[in-house]
Amino acid sequence: MKRRFVTFAVLWLELSIVMAFELTELSQLDALAFDRIIDVRSPAEFAQDHLPGAINLAVLDDEERARIGTIYVQDSRFRARKLGAALVARNAAHHLENTLVDEGGGFRPLVYCWRGGQRSGSFATILAQIGWRVQVLDGGYRSYRRLVVRRVYDDVFPAPVMVLGGNTGTAKTEILARLKAAGAQVIDLEGLANHRGSLFGARAGGQPSQKAFEGALAMEIARLDPARPVMVEAESSKVGQLYVPPSLWKAMRAAPRIFLDVPLAERARYLTKAYGDLVEDRWALAAIINRLRPLHPAERIEHWLELAQQGAFEALASELMQHHYDPRYSKQNGPDTEAAKVLHLDDLSDASLDRAAATLSGLMATPCPAQPDRP
Repeated sequence: MKRRFVTFAVLWLELSIVMAFELTELSQLDALAFDRIIDVRSPAEFAQDHLPGAINLAVLDDEERARIGTIYVQDSRFRARKLGAALVARNAAHHLENTLVDEGGGFRPLVYCWRGGQRSGSFATILAQIGWRVQVLDGGYRSYRRLVVRRVYDDVFPAPVMVLGGNTGTAKTEILARLKAAGAQVIDLEGLANHRGSLFGARAGGQPSQKAFEGALAMEIARLDPARPVMVEAESSKVGQLYVPPSLWKAMRAAPRIFLDVPLAERARYLTKAYGDLVEDRWALAAIINRLRPLHPAERIEHWLELAQQGAFEALASELMQHHYDPRYSKQNGPDTEAAKVLHLDDLSDASLDRAAATLSGLMATPCPAQPDRP
């Protein structure tokens, strides 16, 4: 009997051992051998930012986490731990009976919380006792965030950068997509920020948090081949409400530029299609136009509102570019534009965009000399 008990105890200890996984480079995240990455933090923490590809199986929801924290600080640490253990066990049971119910015996998850402490440790121990080969991320989310900060704030940008500029409506984003499809290195800041980079640029779903944007950007940078140039669309230091981190921003300021020159009428036609969501929502379009009142005469704003109401969207786009966007682009990017290589496009047809992408691909093979950095 004693021997059986010892054997059982040894087996239980083996099942309960949870190994730590150390994340030292962001590139590791693209080659993980885990079946799932499980973030056990609260939904609000997860929404703010999380590891790429992670799912949220919170062991304490937002209200429970706040409640336990209050008890821990104001009442009793012991009572907080006791109640926390009950809630974690209850929530873990829910996840096992729902999200994880179909996982087989060979399931191998990576679990993390804020710092690799009690929340991830408790959940991982339960999974380990089932027999799953679970590991806990050493240092938790904070270890990932430190790597992101180092990549986008501290490190020198690892690859040569080229910047694609041009006035509003020159199809820069679409050309970059074709360039990437052809095998070039491209970072789509507007895609990562889920914003088209102007007052009219909001997209469905809203923007990610600054931390999530930086994490997505850091992963893109980690995937670059340092020996090859990367093309980035010319942006200000903000894309919508998100700031371009200093590592990339400094590289963009010193990078050689290509300026797309496209006739105004072509740009107006393109914008009418590209901003189809606003064209269909005239109330939203009118609200954005009204936000321009501090910058333009009242009669001009009223004229733009009338064009929107009439459905004269190409005329509206043309006037917005003539009187608002083009002058501001010239003022902000004048010195850069003068030093840029100009690529003239007669139209923005598919054939023309393909030719532009091919031309840019050739320029990336023999990049221009860098411009002096500007403050």
